[in-house]
Parts: sequence; C-alpha cells; structure tokens
Amino acid sequence: MEVILARSAGFCFGVRRAVDTVYEQAQHGAGKIYTFGPIIHNEEVVKDLEEKGVQVVENTERLRECGDGTVIIRSHGVGKAVYELLKEERIAYVDATCPFVRKIHRIVESYSDQGFHVVIIGNENHPEVEGIKGWSSNERETSVISTAEEAQNFVLKREKKACIVSQTTFNNKKFQELVEILKKKGYDIVVLNTICNATQERQAEAKKIARQVEAMIVVGGKNSSNTQKLFEICKNECENTCYIQTLGDLDLSKLQSINSVGITAGASTPNKIIEEVQKNVRNEF
Repeated sequence: MEVILARSAGFCFGVRRAVDTVYEQAQHGAGKIYTFGPIIHNEEVVKDLEEKGVQVVENTERLRECGDGTVIIRSHGVGKAVYELLKEERIAYVDATCPFVRKIHRIVESYSDQGFHVVIIGNENHPEVEGIKGWSSNERETSVISTAEEAQNFVLKREKKACIVSQTTFNNKKFQELVEILKKKGYDIVVLNTICNATQERQAEAKKIARQVEAMIVVGGKNSSNTQKLFEICKNECENTCYIQTLGDLDLSKLQSINSVGITAGASTPNKIIEEVQKNVRNEF
C-alpha cells in the first residue's frame, strides 16, 4: 500500500509555541500553573499536562481565584477584558496567544475605534472568535458570519463602513465565497484575509493528497475546528475519508483492498500520534 503523509500535518508554529510554553512553566514555573481554557484542542495533550499539575480554568469567575500561581493564555487568544481582569487582580500570566491571532486583535481594535462595523468570518462559539470579538469597542457593531445564509441576511447601515476579518483556521474557499456575497451588497468594506498561511497550506495539501488516494485519514481532536475543516475538504475529494483522534479510533477493516492512503492532521495533533497512525498503517498492509 502507498501511504502519503502530508508534510504540513501536525503542530503549527502558534500551537507548538503555546504547548512548549506550558511544559516549560510546568517544569520551571513558580507556584501553580493554570491555562485559561484547554491549551489546545487535543485531549491527549491536555491529559498529559493535567498529570503534570497544570489546571484548566474555564471561566472568568474561576480565573479570579488564580492568584496563587501563573495563568497561561492559550494560542486561541482572549478578549481585552480578560487582560484587564488579570491586571486588576494582580495575577501573574504568560501570553501564549498565536502571533497571527494577536494581529487580528489589533486590526479589530483599530477599525472598531475608527467606527467601522466589524465582521468576523468564523465559528461564533470557537474560543478564537470569542477572543477576537472581545477586542471590538462596540459589541452591537460586531457580527460573526459562518454560512452563506448569514451572509445573505447581513444588513449594514448605509452610512457605515465594514471591516471583514477571518478566524485563522477557517476554510479559505468558503471565506472567499462569503466575502463575494457581502461585496455584492454594495457596501463600503475593507477585506483582510487573516487565515494564516499554515492553515492555507495545510488545506491545499490535504485537498491535493485526497484527490490522489483511495482512502484518507484525518487525525485530530474532536473539538478542533481546523481538523474539522480538513475533514470536510478531504471528504469532498475522497469519499472514503475517516476522522480519528488517536490510533485506537482507526478501523483498519475500512482500509482492506485499498492501494493508497493519505494521512493529514490538524494543527493541534502531536507528532507522536501522527507517527503511530502512519507506522501502524504501513505495518498492517
């Protein structure tokens, strides 16, 4: 069997930086170590960190109680109010926000302060998008759009200008489609494609491999937005595409009589898991 592993599979720069930061703090940091939300959307990594004493804090109420240690802001980033809370409560923190996400925060803050209506193309419930929204100075002048229907229904006051940004891990093709719908409305808009290069390259490579193989394996956490997007892209090109978190989820019977398999993985998938899947597939067939 031919097995093609995507070169872009696994941790991106921002995720690796955030994960390394937590492990370093767990080993050398003073006091307790907390992360505001899971550091990445991968249960295996989060579980390993918990075994090393790292605690996950899920809300701002709990965050106020973390003065006995250090809080690590995850790669997804947080809204401006969280930084203000940490400073007010004098809680030590380390900012591991992905630089590409932090760039979006600055864009949203700047355009919002100038009176623009901010449009974020992405998943409204994703922590990255929640954080981006938190940098707009006017919540009523901030919208999140993820579907064509939402784009069609979007209405902007004629005297307003709009700034459009994207969640870094959004599907690039879908982003362009939604922007076209908004452009046809004739509004005065500024479009900033803030999907990170690593995401675009990962999606393009996954699509190319999926077209060449008889089966495709996408590896990543079930709550990982970028992995879900990869699965959708691969599924459109290769019907026999499966989405797994670890090797234990892989049903090898589905690969019987298959001559070629492609493997890709989300930005929050450790190399160890990817290597286990690749090695097992090669050994079994």
